[in-house]
Amino acid sequence: MTLEALGSATLSCPHGFFTRRGGVSVGPYASLNCSLSGQDAPEAVRENRARAARLLGAEPANLVGLTQVHGIDVATVDAPWSFSAGPRADAMVTNRPGVALGIITADCAPVLLEDRRAGVVGAVHAGWRGAVAGVLEATVAAMIRLGARPASVVAAIGPCIRQPSYEVGPDLRDAVLAHEGGNSRFFVAGGHPDRWQFDLSGYCRMRLGGIGQVGVIDADTLADPERFFSHRRRTLAGGGPIGHQISAIML
Repeated sequence: MTLEALGSATLSCPHGFFTRRGGVSVGPYASLNCSLSGQDAPEAVRENRARAARLLGAEPANLVGLTQVHGIDVATVDAPWSFSAGPRADAMVTNRPGVALGIITADCAPVLLEDRRAGVVGAVHAGWRGAVAGVLEATVAAMIRLGARPASVVAAIGPCIRQPSYEVGPDLRDAVLAHEGGNSRFFVAGGHPDRWQFDLSGYCRMRLGGIGQVGVIDADTLADPERFFSHRRRTLAGGGPIGHQISAIML
């Protein structure tokens, strides 16, 4: 199966929101699983990540990742670190050409950013907790410290769980509304009492309102099992192993 990566017209730097197609992993990880957090064979994950890197034009050793924790810490990448040695953080920025920033997701929103003129890129793992806490704004601030200008920063929000698939409870809704009451526009009534459908990509787009432009890729990770891994789909099916797709950007 051919390696597949979705691109965004918003971004001009080499980038890709990769699907699960085109890798070497098997079983529940088939086939382009790029996460080390499961029980997939490490050599398969290494090959999958190498394929993604090469498609971007990067050396496999220059594709860096993180130990993602649903927080707001942002790592500044001055040089590639070794495979599986990423710090505990949920976003990265760099101004070093040839370094590819890779984010792992399976329903959360992958967000790639660039200021091409300043020569700065960023990548964010934006689950609802991180988005509410401010990981997107923290990433833009880290880019600015490297010389980016807010009006020149553009972003693309990649495939994630979309509102028709994302039924949530009062804990999530209360957390979002506690940040700003007007955020109720990102919820519609769900199919059960005390349940709502949450627009994660729309919420992330709003939190990025201070930059130049934000694009959204129209793809639902839960609703498309042939192309995407999905944590929620796995949960609804009763659990079990799961793979994760990668999204990456490079100067």
